[in-house]
Formats: sequence, structure tokens, C-alpha cells
Amino acid sequence: MRRLLAALWLPALLTGALTACGGDAEEAPSAMTVRVLVRDINIRPEGVECAGTGPYTHFHNRAPFQVIDAGGETLAEGALPAGTSVATFEEDLEVERVPTYCEFAVPVTVAARDAYRLVVDGHPPIALTPNDSEGPALVAVVPS
Repeated sequence: MRRLLAALWLPALLTGALTACGGDAEEAPSAMTVRVLVRDINIRPEGVECAGTGPYTHFHNRAPFQVIDAGGETLAEGALPAGTSVATFEEDLEVERVPTYCEFAVPVTVAARDAYRLVVDGHPPIALTPNDSEGPALVAVVPS
């Protein structure tokens, strides 16, 4: 009888132990930054507040966004902060106003996925690429 009980309970106990040790648990979410460079090529000083222009006016302070996975599941959402102008070229042009992109950077916490996409204000999703050059980040350049 003891062997029969052991045979019946052992698989259930092992499954419970493996689950408790993270065998089937989803990976813990990670903090990172979503960085989007909008190629508006405006001429302005670096470091000033900006927003998208032309077909990218939906990139602006308080625009709603979602980070989604390949299946469309929302992993993070919120509102974009104001953009900040960043130089288009690394070389020093020795002038106060330079060609710039408008960069939007927002901290998020997301679970590990094979692919991430960004939806801004209901517009079509933009692919995000992992990039650790300046800390953990998901990056896109618009237009790509």
C-alpha cells in the first residue's frame, strides 16, 4: 500500500517542487528604456524639448504608447515624455544649431520576449531592437 501511495504522490510532489524552483514560472520582468529617435532632421540646439514633425506629429509629450510582443499582448503602457533633441552627426560642426533627431526615452519594465513592438497613439506598430550600448534598452529609429 505504501508503494502505491508513493507512486501516486511522487509525481505530484516533484511537479510542485519544480514549479516552486522556477521550472514553469515566467521570467521576471526587467527594467529597461524604450528609446525612439524620430528623424525629423530639424536644425536646432542639442538638448532642447522637441516633438515629431510632418508624418510623425503623433510623437509628442503625453502621447499614449504601448509596448507589445509579437502576439500583440501589451507588456507596458503609458504616455511619452517630451522629446529631447540629439545631434544627427557625432562630429562637432562648431555651430550652436545642428541637424538633430528628436529622441523619446521612457523607462519600462517588461517580461522577456523574442520580439517587441511600440504602438504610439494607435499608429501601426514599430519594431524595437534590444540594445545595451547605453544600458538595457529597446530602440527604434523612425522612419526605419
